[in-house]
Amino acid sequence: MSRLRRLAVSVAALCILLLLWESLSRTGIMNARLAPPPSAIPRALFSEILQGYWFSAVLASLTHYAIGLFIGSALGVTFGTAVALSPGLERALAGITRVLRPIPPLAWIPFAIIWFGISETAAAFIIAIGVFWLNYFTSLSAIQTVDRDLIELARAFGHGRLWARLTKVMLPAASPGIVGGLRAGLGQGWMTVVAAELFGISGIGNRMMEASSLLATDIVVLYMLTIALLYGVSDYVFVRVSDRMLAWSR
Repeated sequence: MSRLRRLAVSVAALCILLLLWESLSRTGIMNARLAPPPSAIPRALFSEILQGYWFSAVLASLTHYAIGLFIGSALGVTFGTAVALSPGLERALAGITRVLRPIPPLAWIPFAIIWFGISETAAAFIIAIGVFWLNYFTSLSAIQTVDRDLIELARAFGHGRLWARLTKVMLPAASPGIVGGLRAGLGQGWMTVVAAELFGISGIGNRMMEASSLLATDIVVLYMLTIALLYGVSDYVFVRVSDRMLAWSR
């Protein structure tokens, strides 16, 4: 199936979903107050833009998201790669990772508030934790699964030092897996950003809480769709860039 045809099928499915949702709300099968029809969303968007809420909420969330994503991704890839290169270090940290990995990012909210206060730094910290573990384990696995024959071949051609083998053989061979982890982190970051803002930090999550307290469900849905749009754009750009960077591996 061509890319254009896949896009047409996706758009058609989305249109069918929206029409079904609209019809259920208008016929009264679904309570329009609790589940607003899609036709109410443009009006909510216009109102939020007119009052200046939409742009400020999106900008604030993008700031938290970008900082947390960068820190979590950079640390995850760095530590994952370092541990993969040292079996001894992996054994030493095995207990720590087993204890910390199952703890969800939201469980760190009390500590984030204690350490950083109700601030943008606290939100970025929560997002970074969620992104870190994804990139840590994908980088660890990607480096460990590099073909050992490639490493031996690199030694045979004079790349005896670890840094040379890492930069010329291991990282290039592991890059598809590492990039896959970075892409997964894009979605994980957006799933965490709303929860990170629920305790009073300005952004999309805080605005959604304010709207839900007033039963303004059309505004809540508007920001849900805003998150979906922001993720879709960031994922599309990332895929395009990564496809160009990894063109050599195909």
